[in-house]
Parts: sequence; structure tokens; C-alpha cells
Amino acid sequence: MPFKPDQRWSDVTPRSQFMNRRQIMAGAALLGGSLLGGRAMAAGYSTDEPPNTLEEISSYNNYYEFGYSKEEPAEKAQGLTIDPWSVEIAGMVDKPGNYGLADLISGLTIEERIYRFRCVEAWSMVVPWQGFELSGLLAKVGVQSGAKFVAFETLFRPEEMPGQDGGTFPYPYVEGLRLDEAMHPLTIMATGIYDQPLPKQNGAPLRLVVPWKYGFKSIKAIVKITLTDVMPPTTWNILAANEYGFYANVNPGVDHPRWSQASERPIGGGLFGGRKDTVLFNGYGDQVANLYAGQDLRVDF
Repeated sequence: MPFKPDQRWSDVTPRSQFMNRRQIMAGAALLGGSLLGGRAMAAGYSTDEPPNTLEEISSYNNYYEFGYSKEEPAEKAQGLTIDPWSVEIAGMVDKPGNYGLADLISGLTIEERIYRFRCVEAWSMVVPWQGFELSGLLAKVGVQSGAKFVAFETLFRPEEMPGQDGGTFPYPYVEGLRLDEAMHPLTIMATGIYDQPLPKQNGAPLRLVVPWKYGFKSIKAIVKITLTDVMPPTTWNILAANEYGFYANVNPGVDHPRWSQASERPIGGGLFGGRKDTVLFNGYGDQVANLYAGQDLRVDF
């Protein structure tokens, strides 16, 4: 396929070549080298499954602030202003305040994590994120004794996010994690995809990624993080508590009331790509199942 001037290498590079590149990068990281201006490859946390292309990742999105179809965010998000950007840190922390994005990230290691991504709608992708562990940010601001949950809030700017202007959603979008989930090393704050800044339609400039949970937990365009001792409200749970629980762990044994979660449709598989079985915790059970010891995941769904 001929290369067009507006294409990126990740749009056209065969997956096998990309995975070979990841292996080279992993080797460099093990030798103690830094990659891409301080970025490092965290091979121990990444899947060896081939990632989707940048075009697939950036053109098939749920981001209702920019429309209900999968294609609308790529078009309508381009008018969003993401520089300058600040994040308010609030609640039970030692260092509350409004932080510019550069100051917030300063001193934190940006790593590449190739994660499986599973939507509650039963489609899936594999995404090569760049980001930092949320635990590092929480350590930086100082979590106070008694904090049990982390709450997140998305930007509210109806003049640039047309989906927020009216409608049935209680904007701004809010989400939350239990503190031990937030502190888990798999939980990251993403700043990029494929070695470049996060596209606006994918949640730029800062989004949460929790790979063992359904994608709606991975809140986009974060402007506020609050430490609290009570379970915070979350948007989809507010809208339909019987369909969207607070935990939202990927679980083939707990169907959505309107469809099965036993299987999923990988994006990029083509017309005859078929479906594959859903795996508990999206395949990350060895790392995270201990977080839920003693819990009934059919009740705490």
C-alpha cells in the first residue's frame, strides 16, 4: 500500500513488525536505557497479543460528549482545547490544589503498556498506551489515612463538547475506583498511544486505563481527582444501576441485562473474524483476583 503524506507509521506498519519493534524496545529497557525522551517499556505488564492499528483505535470510540456513533468523536473532538490543561487534586490528600499537567506528571515515569481493552458492549481491542502508574501520582500528592476511594471527573465544556449541551446524561462524566484498585500497578493514567500524544477522541490529554474493567470505567479528559472515604457516584451507575455496577469488572458469568458477556467481537477482525470467549478480569486475573477475595462478583458487579 503506498504511503500517503498524512499517514503515520503506525497506520501502515504490519503488526508483526510492530511487535518486533516492541521486543527491541523491551531489550533496551532491560539494559537500563531510557526510551523516547524518558519513556520506558514495561514488558512485564504488557500482553503479547498484536495491537490494533492507530486508525482502528482512533476511529472507533465511545465518547458521548461528542456524539453517540463510533465515528463522531474522531470528527467532533478536534475542536477541544487541551493546552493549557490543569487537574484539581482534592479531598483526603496532603497536597491539594490545581496542578498544570506538566507539573502533575513531572518526576513520574512514562511507560508503554500494551493492554487488552474490553467494552461493556462486547467488543474489544488491544491498545499500546503510554502513561504512568496512578499510584505514583497518588504518592506524589500524599494519600491521607482513612481514604478508601478515588473519584474522577471529566472536563465540562459544552461549547467544545457538543454532547454535553442538553440530553439525558448528567454531565460532567464521573467515575471512581476503590483505593486498592487505584494503587494497583496495572492501573495507569494514559497520555499517549503508539509513541505519540493521546488523540483527542481517545481522551486527551489525560485518561484513566484499568484493563481488567469494562471500558466505561476508563474516564477521559480528566480535570479533577478526589480522595474520599465514601464510594463516589459514577455516571453509568447513576443512569442505570441495574445494568452498570460500580466495579464493572469484565466477567463472562455476569451478563448485561440486555446482552451476553460470554463472548466478544475483536475490532479489526474483519467481516469473518468471528467472536472469542470473554475471560474473567479480561485475562488479568492472576494479577487482580486477590483484590476481590471474599466478594460475590455477581452482587458486586
